[in-house]
Amino acid sequence: MERIELARLLGAPPGAAETAAGPVVIEEREPARFMALLASAVAAGGPVFLADSAWGATERAALSACIGQAPFAPPGRGWLMIPSGGTSGRLKFARHDEQTLSAAVHGFCSHFEVARVSCVGVLPLHHVSGLMAWLRAALTGGEYIPWDWKRLEAGERPPVSRDGAGWFLSLVPTQLQRMLASAESAAWLRKFQAVFIGGGPVWPELADAAARAELPISLSYGMTETAAMVAALRPAEFLAGERSSGTPLPHVHLGLTETGLVRVAGDSIFRGYCPDWNDAGEFITDDLGRFDKQGRLELLGRSDALIITGGEKADPLEIEQALRASGEFADVAVVGIPDPTWGHAIVACYPANQPAPNAARVAAQLKGLAAFKRPRRYLAIADWPRNAQGKLNRNALAHLAEQLMRS
Repeated sequence: MERIELARLLGAPPGAAETAAGPVVIEEREPARFMALLASAVAAGGPVFLADSAWGATERAALSACIGQAPFAPPGRGWLMIPSGGTSGRLKFARHDEQTLSAAVHGFCSHFEVARVSCVGVLPLHHVSGLMAWLRAALTGGEYIPWDWKRLEAGERPPVSRDGAGWFLSLVPTQLQRMLASAESAAWLRKFQAVFIGGGPVWPELADAAARAELPISLSYGMTETAAMVAALRPAEFLAGERSSGTPLPHVHLGLTETGLVRVAGDSIFRGYCPDWNDAGEFITDDLGRFDKQGRLELLGRSDALIITGGEKADPLEIEQALRASGEFADVAVVGIPDPTWGHAIVACYPANQPAPNAARVAAQLKGLAAFKRPRRYLAIADWPRNAQGKLNRNALAHLAEQLMRS
């Protein structure tokens, strides 16, 4: 796909390609203006940086530093810089272009057996999940309806076709949890061909509640570096009881390293972190995984999230699942705090606006865990550090918890 063709498909105005080709930064939150700015920037031919208008001084300094290094790339390649922070919170820009983006769109269409993709978009367009939802619709001639999450949460739902064929929606787990509280919202979700859940693990109770509501959930796996989705569970599999991340999409190959990290190879892999260039077509993630007999990916947690306490390794996701199963937490996260005796102490954090958990019920649920995995402290955190996509910044949460423990 040629770059000017992408500009045309995105609705670039006539003559846009004649503008200057210097670096362009787009930090527009209003969807229509974002789309117009990106279309014109693509046609102009220079590097394009997507940014969040809510960024602070640290993020803006990283953006300025990247722009100042005049990103090198072969003509027409690696020009779109999509922000990626991962769990570390350190801002980087993953480089994409027409080839990586179109490969991701074609793989998506093949996996879900659709020719035209229509989406309701509630995630911000500067984020890869929101961006790819729009691009799937734009590149296949489908319909894209930008919608504010607050309106959706309040019960204002845009109309979609009755049978839901070709309509898709992406949510994070906390958004799904809130929508399940409304019978009307659940009925609306059933109109979609698939509702993708990403941005964090789905706890078993939430998945079971969605299945009981007969929602067409697709648990998926992907990241900025892979142009979003590279594995996805089809809704029929989810409703039949499967809870993995599904099989790989046809445009990628998924494998494991010797240490169990997920390796992704294919045409949608990013060209490296700006300003560096990497055209290897392969990316090794920080996620531990395994494959079942049907080739479906099961995620086991992040290698960099493991907590070493008293010489033992504890997976925070395993502990969080046990805590949620107690019914005492609407939201909870486990972090490791430096400790002179244990190396790191396991601490469970929950938003301060939630009721304090019942200690006896929590203790009863944790009996199945090894003693070293049980939290030593429970902390109510006032400023719960999630980004606009609902993704938790564990480093920031651990810092807040450490400060609270010292005060």
